[in-house]
Amino acid sequence: MIDKETLAQQFYRDLKQRILEGRFSSDEILSERTLAVEFGISRTPLRAAISRLENENVISRLPNGALMVRSVTVEQLLEIVQIRRLLEGAAAAKAAATSAMTPELADSRTRMRAYAEGGDIAFDNFWLDDDAFHLAIAKAAELPLLATMLTEMRSIARRCTITRTHDRFDQQAREHIAVVDAIEAGNAEAAQVAMEVHFDSVRARFLGWLARD
Repeated sequence: MIDKETLAQQFYRDLKQRILEGRFSSDEILSERTLAVEFGISRTPLRAAISRLENENVISRLPNGALMVRSVTVEQLLEIVQIRRLLEGAAAAKAAATSAMTPELADSRTRMRAYAEGGDIAFDNFWLDDDAFHLAIAKAAELPLLATMLTEMRSIARRCTITRTHDRFDQQAREHIAVVDAIEAGNAEAAQVAMEVHFDSVRARFLGWLARD
């Protein structure tokens, strides 16, 4: 039983990661048989993993039994940006108010300075450091529940096609640096404003992409 649970968990992580990386596109039709052959897994742990992804609204099952990768709409993406703007702005202010300059934030700022110099960067590489930055803010603010919420919201946002349209991240990096600088200075108001400006910029970039056509 333990082996099956472990195998199901491993398949769940592998399949979800492929979906997040865009290797299975939104609205792509999948079958249990194809997945079982591709991943070399039996039907029992496969179905347990798929059930978990269905509960997370990552995959849906069609009336004919086929599986479909669920798309994330622009409206959902912008809603996530709005929610995160409120939550993370408050978190940045809390971190600054307690002078919570942590090793994680210092390390993130160092990484962001490299991105701020410009150049083409692979999306998946930046995503990892972007993830570390936002989780470092939540940790500095001593808000572990926020960190859990961010992981879920970022997982949803990553599946939206628009999220993966950028390969230059110098502006985002500078916005991150401004937040960390304000936290280090203990300026709660400036930290909150800097985080809100960051999400305003993120929203503007997404809307700008939509308006290109």
